[in-house]
Amino acid sequence: MSFDVTILGTGSAIPTVNRGTTSHFVNCQQRHILIDCGEGTQLQMRKFKIKFQQIDIVLISHLHGDHIFGLPGLISTMQLLGREHKLKIYGPVGIKKLLKVQFEVGGTSKLFPIEIEEIEDGTSTLLFEDKCIEISTFPLKHRIQTQGYRIQEKVGKRRLLKEEFDRTGISVAYISKLLSGENVVDNEGRSLKYEEVTLPPKPPKSYAFCSDTAFHLPIIESIENVDLLYHEATFLDQESERATTTFHSTAKQAATIALKANAKRLVLGHFSARYKSAKNHKIEAQTIFEETFVPKDGEKFVV
Repeated sequence: MSFDVTILGTGSAIPTVNRGTTSHFVNCQQRHILIDCGEGTQLQMRKFKIKFQQIDIVLISHLHGDHIFGLPGLISTMQLLGREHKLKIYGPVGIKKLLKVQFEVGGTSKLFPIEIEEIEDGTSTLLFEDKCIEISTFPLKHRIQTQGYRIQEKVGKRRLLKEEFDRTGISVAYISKLLSGENVVDNEGRSLKYEEVTLPPKPPKSYAFCSDTAFHLPIIESIENVDLLYHEATFLDQESERATTTFHSTAKQAATIALKANAKRLVLGHFSARYKSAKNHKIEAQTIFEETFVPKDGEKFVV
C-alpha cells in the first residue's frame, strides 16, 4: 500500500508565479488527506492531477488566509460536481463559523454531508484512527492558534514466507492466524509456529506537518522519529529577527528541529516571496541536517 505526499504549494502568504500557497495532499494506505487549502489549491490539484472527490479528510493548521481561503471554493466545486459522500474537516476553533458564514452569505442552502471537528487551542491528541492509519495533532507557536499534524500507519500483519509455508503442506485456511502471530495445529495434528513461516511486519511509516510556527522545541515530542518531516522555513538565517517577530522559522531552525527530533528526512516550505530561489534555504539547512529537501510545487515524496 502507498504512502506519499504531494506538495501543492511551497510559498508563504503572497503567492507567486512559481509558488502556490500552502497545501499538501497525502495518500496514506488509500486514505486521501488534504492538509491546508490556501488560495489556488484547486488549480494546483488540477495541474498535478489530483481528483477533488477522492479527498476524505481535510486538516487545517490555522485560519490565516494562505492556509484556508481555498477551502470554501473547493467545497463549492465538490458540491457542483455532485458529491454525496461525507467530508471530514478538522481545524482550530473558529473554522465552523468561518465556513458557515461563507455558505450562508453565498446562499448555499444544502451541501453534501460535512462533519467539522474543532480542536481546542493547545491540544495534543489523537484525532482519527481506523484499522490502517491514525492522525494526531499538536500545538505550534504562531500568532494565532495553529496545529501541527502527524499521520502514521498502524502496525500491519506479519509477512508470509510463501515457499516456507508451501513446504509444510498445511492448508491456506491457517494463513490468517499465522499472519496474526498465532501458532496453529491443523486437522491432522501437525503444529506450526508462526515464526517459522512469517516475517515481522514492516515498520509503520509516518509524516509530520509543521505549518507556520516560530522555533518551538516542545513540538519535538510529537514528531520524534518521524520518517518525513515538513517544517516551514519562511526566512533565511540573516532574517532571524524578522522570523522571531512574525512567529516564523528560518531554514537553520527547521533543520535543528529535524535533527533533535531524529527525523529521517526534512522538507522545507512556506518560502517568503522575497526569495526568487530557495537554494540558499537548502544550503543553510544542510549545514545542520543533511537530508533536507527543497521542493517545487507538485513534487511528490514517498514516505
